[in-house]
Amino acid sequence: MIMTSAMRSLLLASALLAAAATAALGQAQRDEVIASPTLRANVTVSSDVVRIGDVIDNAGPTAQIAIYRAPDLGTVGTLSTAQVIAALRQHQVIGVDTRELKSITVTRLSRSIDSKDIENQVAQALENRHGLGAAANLSLTFDREVQGLQLDASNTGALQPVAARFDARSGRFDVTFAIGNDSNVSATKLRFTGSAVETVEAAVLVRGVERNEVLKSSDVVVERRPKAEVGNDGVTRDRAVGMQSRRQLRAGQAIRNADLAKPDLVTRDQAVTLIYETAGLYLTLRGKAIEGGTEGDVVNVINLQSKRTVSGVVVGRGQVAVSAPSPRLPAQVETPAPTLAPTRESLPSEKISQARPPLTDSPAATSPVALAANDHVPVSRKAE
Repeated sequence: MIMTSAMRSLLLASALLAAAATAALGQAQRDEVIASPTLRANVTVSSDVVRIGDVIDNAGPTAQIAIYRAPDLGTVGTLSTAQVIAALRQHQVIGVDTRELKSITVTRLSRSIDSKDIENQVAQALENRHGLGAAANLSLTFDREVQGLQLDASNTGALQPVAARFDARSGRFDVTFAIGNDSNVSATKLRFTGSAVETVEAAVLVRGVERNEVLKSSDVVVERRPKAEVGNDGVTRDRAVGMQSRRQLRAGQAIRNADLAKPDLVTRDQAVTLIYETAGLYLTLRGKAIEGGTEGDVVNVINLQSKRTVSGVVVGRGQVAVSAPSPRLPAQVETPAPTLAPTRESLPSEKISQARPPLTDSPAATSPVALAANDHVPVSRKAE
């Protein structure tokens, strides 16, 4: 039987179609085997529900169906495999490969903010406001105990203070923060209230000390105290150690400059050494202090050799330096200023006396009469 060319073309096309159909069926069967749903051992979710697509691979069109409520923010939950398979069957998801898992874990993602970060953010919001100092020097007491916060993972923004109020008289604060998120919903707001006190480092006594007692290293520690308590007169620990208390101080008291003095190097009734030093001469004598004093103070001391009281300067422990008394100058006698002899111009009567001839025959010639200056004596025309 002779086959025409048209018939041969038709048969060839039919054979090609059959081969293509067989290949497509085989590929579909292989895809069906590869795409079978597989249970996941560890599931991580960021929303408040667990969906089919979260617990199995190759969930297909059922992936967005919610089957469980998610654990709390930042926590981990556990589901048995039997529970998961039963929930999937309710949505016609069968043939799940469990990989012989007994259970799966579900972790809820979150953003964690610990309590220390919250305190630092509040302190920075109050820094240098209404008379407060640096944030590091602020001591905060919250109305409610501050604990770590777990926020939705979408809240990725920084804590931005949108309101910060502080009353200097009462020490109360009220701070509100806003946290932006990745979605288009409004920002999350957090509000904190409490009291704030500015503090400073202060030297504090471990035990009570008596007046004139010298402070040792073990007597003083460093603590942060309210600035209002210490004031601007607080001292450091290094400054306090080795100093002497001016008054009785109690344990736990913050030390001020006014409470301290240099330690006495000489005490009352103490045996001391009197030192006299000058050019080429150095003498020491025994003495007894009448009063106490620190370095540089002037104190009175009894010279035990002469039994006289002298004053000296404290120069060391049990040492008083005395200086030689300055010599007294003789009293100056005031001498009267010299008197000038009267001149001829000032004494016109002298001219008159000289113009008068001597009276030799008169008894008064042996006792001349002195005339006072400016005396007006009547004279004759001849004498002139």
